[in-house]
Amino acid sequence: MSGKRVAVIGGGWSGLAAAVTAVQEGQAVTVFEAARQWGGRARSVTHQGPNAGSSLFDNGQHILIGAYTDTLKLMRTVGVQPESVLRRMPLCLQTPDGNGLRLPSWPAPLDVLAGVVTARGWTWADKLSMLRTTSRWQLAGFQCAPTVSVSDLCRGLSPTVMQTLIEPLCVSALNTPPPQASGQVFLRVLKDSLTGATGSSNLLIPTTDLSALMPGPACQWLSAKGATLHPGVRVQQLKLDATWRVNGESFEAVILATSPAAACQLLKPLAEKWGNSHAVTRWTERTHALRFEAIATVYLHSPTARLPHPLLALVSDAANPAQFVFDRGQLGGPPGKLAFVVSASQGDRAELEHQVLRQARRQLACVFDTAALQPELTVVEKRATFACTPGLVRPTQSIAPGLWACGDYIEGPYPATLEGAVRSGIAAAQAITSRT
Repeated sequence: MSGKRVAVIGGGWSGLAAAVTAVQEGQAVTVFEAARQWGGRARSVTHQGPNAGSSLFDNGQHILIGAYTDTLKLMRTVGVQPESVLRRMPLCLQTPDGNGLRLPSWPAPLDVLAGVVTARGWTWADKLSMLRTTSRWQLAGFQCAPTVSVSDLCRGLSPTVMQTLIEPLCVSALNTPPPQASGQVFLRVLKDSLTGATGSSNLLIPTTDLSALMPGPACQWLSAKGATLHPGVRVQQLKLDATWRVNGESFEAVILATSPAAACQLLKPLAEKWGNSHAVTRWTERTHALRFEAIATVYLHSPTARLPHPLLALVSDAANPAQFVFDRGQLGGPPGKLAFVVSASQGDRAELEHQVLRQARRQLACVFDTAALQPELTVVEKRATFACTPGLVRPTQSIAPGLWACGDYIEGPYPATLEGAVRSGIAAAQAITSRT
């Protein structure tokens, strides 16, 4: 294979997107992944149950939307038909009692207008406040000052709209509460999803495990194209001599697709060698300054558990931490399994599980008999996403000549989403080609 020898360090969604793109552009690619399983923070895990049985769980309940054009394109490239592994449904943020927003299957932007007008549990004052505010955002080109928070942006919205729409949207998309969340990033998400092409606002919920959704097929595709894959190999050393050396192996270009902490750890010897004024040192300082939020997924099970829709919003507060619940039985999983998502989660695992169980038994009682609900597994990703705050200066894609970074935390218009990760990986690989 001709082209540059490119090392991709990290086999999550951004790293695999970078690897696939680099191979498409004629590079000779080697991918290193410290774990034995590909996918990073969006993969499946095997859980050993109390009765010596094992079950497959996702390490977090992820969701895509119709506006994730690059992610859907990547899936098709590696041989996955999104229609066969993703359940498409109009945006639905209704609670178990049926209140809240649900968009019809209409062309945009008529779907949003109809959804607001018919939103159950909203008064006409609520609906008018939403229409006035969204019109103001649209007239401003979905732009605001970098220092504006989501709470600042939404002044004028009624408390009902804030509680049932803005807060769950903000926390799920940015994983940051509205008072601390970036208004500009939130507006970009709304612009692409609610005012994009027809179907952009649709929810795309996986009906297979996350490893089969993209990481597994991507690795098969890469192997078939001649790329070298090293699962279970941690990169211990990154050096620059005449070329970049990864664990002693020579490469002309390197893409860091690890977590921010792992990237900084790899770069630490270089930063110490080259001093405070070097670009590598400045990059690590900016990356170290990021704050992170946790996401928890609490899996509960009951033989009688079935929701009216695959996804329901929940009324969330300090005592009721889950914002959404997914019916995995309607999404290719075993009947009776529910996945509760707690974005920006706090507290220890046991207390969180207890709170979600209590919340589920109370809020879902109008849907089915919740007395038999029992915990199965609670997965907490402590550094799941960066805190997407106003005016946040994120690390650059370029670190040094021949050294690039990708990941959902790298500078860009999107928050920490699968689409942000994929776009970052694609951009890093394309940057290498453009420097050839």
